[in-house]
Amino acid sequence: MTDLVFKKTYSSLSSSEIIAKEKSNMTADRFEHCIGVSKTARKLAELNHYDVDKAALAGFIHDYAKQVSVDEYREVIKTQGFDQDLLNWNRSIWHGIVGTYFIQRDLKINDPEILTAVCKHTTADVEMTTLDKIVFMADYIEPGRSFPGVEEARKITYANINQGVGYQLAHTLKFLIDKRNKIYPRTLDAYNVWGIKE
Repeated sequence: MTDLVFKKTYSSLSSSEIIAKEKSNMTADRFEHCIGVSKTARKLAELNHYDVDKAALAGFIHDYAKQVSVDEYREVIKTQGFDQDLLNWNRSIWHGIVGTYFIQRDLKINDPEILTAVCKHTTADVEMTTLDKIVFMADYIEPGRSFPGVEEARKITYANINQGVGYQLAHTLKFLIDKRNKIYPRTLDAYNVWGIKE
């Protein structure tokens, strides 16, 4: 990807070093997804008057830790000051919240805004910054995504990012409930803020 360059990395590592580390940390499909999220984050940043380069970087690294082993996640949760309740969940929750540890350790990115956006991209939250919303939605609607309702999600999100957040939360909860899956409490709380139609 020759056009994938981050002008500012918020790290001691260069743009090319971050890209190379991420590429070596995941499958080719996951890497392509991260590129798609980065490009979509850039577009959403333009529409929402946010720093496009920062959004593109946050979108790119959001899944950096997606393929970390379960054992390594458990060890980090136990030893690095994370809420021990996380041990009752799985990698779908961990790769956002605990993923920030690996991003700081490996990519040397310590910017609080970027780390918070990565942390919240799997669960959402009752309070979300513009960057939180951008990464949350870019992950959901990037061009590689194909699921029933994705076109509607794109249309809504490009028109109004807050409504996009509400759409995603409502549809994600319905998906989890239909499968009788456990729902992370923060996501339920987020739905009650963003997902309810007044």
